[in-house]
Amino acid sequence: MPLSVQQAYRHCQATTRSHYENFPVASLLLPRRLRKPVSAIYTFARMADDIADEGDRTDQERVTLLKQAEADLLQAAKGQPNDMPVYIALADVLAETPELLQPLLHLLTAFNQDIHKKRFAHIGEIMEYCRYSANPVGRMLLILYGAASTKNIAYSDAICSALQIINFLQDIQSDYLDRDRIYMSHDELLRFKLDETDLDGHNNHPQLRPFMQFQINRALTLLQSGAPLGIRLHGRLGLELRMMILGGWRVLKKLHENDGDISQNAKLGKSDWLWIASHALTSRFKVYSRKLF
Repeated sequence: MPLSVQQAYRHCQATTRSHYENFPVASLLLPRRLRKPVSAIYTFARMADDIADEGDRTDQERVTLLKQAEADLLQAAKGQPNDMPVYIALADVLAETPELLQPLLHLLTAFNQDIHKKRFAHIGEIMEYCRYSANPVGRMLLILYGAASTKNIAYSDAICSALQIINFLQDIQSDYLDRDRIYMSHDELLRFKLDETDLDGHNNHPQLRPFMQFQINRALTLLQSGAPLGIRLHGRLGLELRMMILGGWRVLKKLHENDGDISQNAKLGKSDWLWIASHALTSRFKVYSRKLF
């Protein structure tokens, strides 16, 4: 017997709570009306990401499963979901807000790219990847919140791209060793006289320090350029966004303190979240005009 819409949403919310993320997702900070649709979006993205990344499937199997996910999403958009909870929930979300379909399809474009493209020639290719992998998430939140103005979208794209790049910087070693992917541009590796084998985190090449500092500075500039959105948006969503921005800032600080050692952990802990909450709740939210160190 198919699940009810409410049962489907409960499944998505449980899935969302069960995954660790450096940045809050569908948390209690979000306006109540956004929590269910955001959990459905997150569950879909998590599922597609796992198809592209996890397990021992062949590339062709991954492509086939992502094509099926796209077909199932399009059926849900028509109000004809299959029995999977995520699609039952998404059918309800898309019936209310059909503008979310295109950003969801863009996410699938990024996951497909993960299968086929494992190296990037220059930063332009990485930013193009962010356009599909990260920016749709912020755009969907703005659509749901009713704040998807041109200016807000531009700020959001900068924040989301910055957070995606920060995630890349956290995972350089594991992306290379575990997934044979390098989300650093080839021309910049050459500029710093690095070879991709230097990204295994074992030899701590002396050029990793200036290379990482270059990457950190660019991510910080991008994050700061979008940070005014944290003030433009009011209420719980504004608070959630400020915490995401400050979370990114905090990770960049940890990466800077790692001094080029890409094998070191830069995940956020309890003390970091206390710092983030105290700065997001007060007028001390000034990350867009602050230096990192």
